[in-house]
Amino acid sequence: MEMVQQTPDLSAYLAADDVIDHRHRLVRATAARLAKQVADSYAYAQAAYEFVRDEIPHSDDSGDPRVTWRASDVLERRTGICYAKAHALTALLRAEDIPTALCYQRLRLDGGGHAVHGLVAVRFRGAWHRQDPRGNKPGVEARFSLDGERLAWTPDEKFNEVDYPVLYAEPHPVVVNVLRAAPDRPSLWKTLPTAL
Repeated sequence: MEMVQQTPDLSAYLAADDVIDHRHRLVRATAARLAKQVADSYAYAQAAYEFVRDEIPHSDDSGDPRVTWRASDVLERRTGICYAKAHALTALLRAEDIPTALCYQRLRLDGGGHAVHGLVAVRFRGAWHRQDPRGNKPGVEARFSLDGERLAWTPDEKFNEVDYPVLYAEPHPVVVNVLRAAPDRPSLWKTLPTAL
């Protein structure tokens, strides 16, 4: 799949905002701690990815009813769904000057219907590489990789699943609005976006 930058300005993929708040003290402290443990930016990106994937449970897997959407809140509360975890990883990577985009898939749900799934893409070696920090569980095995994608799921066109090609500099408004409006995860599950 050919990915398309929402904006040609690479600096947009390093920016902070209300959701990707990488200037927040907790984001900075977490990034600094992870950076001390590695030798270069590639190793940092992998360490940040594994931290978000493994140390911040996906709230549906853990049964946590809280909804997080801001990167610093995800790190503080140690919970989030795929979008929130993507926001946290984006903030950690941008905090160390690694251009990071938000990207999405449309996937079929087990009970029927579809939902949008959140990912990130990191820029290394002059190209974008998608990563899925959702969190592994039985049947889901995502890994950090610059040599071929190791995502949790591969969309299947026969089920109207989609890999959206756009690399967003900011979280998609549909995603942010749904997260902000949800009082808890059970309510959020009823309002997940089905498409972008």
